[in-house]
Amino acid sequence: MTDIVRELGYLTLGTRLRRLGERFQTETQKIMDDAGLAIQAAQFPYLAALDRAGPLSVGDLAAALGTSQPGVTRTLAQLERHGLVEAVVSKEDQRRRVVALSREGRVLVDFARDQVWPRVEAAVRGLCRDLEGPLLDQLAGLEQGLEAISLARRADMQEPH
Repeated sequence: MTDIVRELGYLTLGTRLRRLGERFQTETQKIMDDAGLAIQAAQFPYLAALDRAGPLSVGDLAAALGTSQPGVTRTLAQLERHGLVEAVVSKEDQRRRVVALSREGRVLVDFARDQVWPRVEAAVRGLCRDLEGPLLDQLAGLEQGLEAISLARRADMQEPH
């Protein structure tokens, strides 16, 4: 079957990038599932931002991630139901509430930073290592690389640290 999105080139670049992003998330989810993490790959940037920046308001977290406030609010509600984040009173302004990692969230992030993130990063880095040339050629290289060896398999091939 012909890949129409690929053939249309720059005309469908957004669709192609979204498709590739979804594939990366699906592959990353397999790595996370194998590690026993009961969280969605799409939620991890939220935890990573809170880990890196500390407690943040919904607006600040949306800005840090480049996403919409309603989307951040929905994801934070899911993370709160899992006990991974909690709303706390801001130290700078007692009238303001911010979101922070909970104790369980901190444990999960610490484990992921040590056991999962390095594997995902190394697998993606390996996939991207030899890319060169025009953007569409690089995208084709990523797609072909993932078709040949999944990200999860690439992560399994990495040296343990």
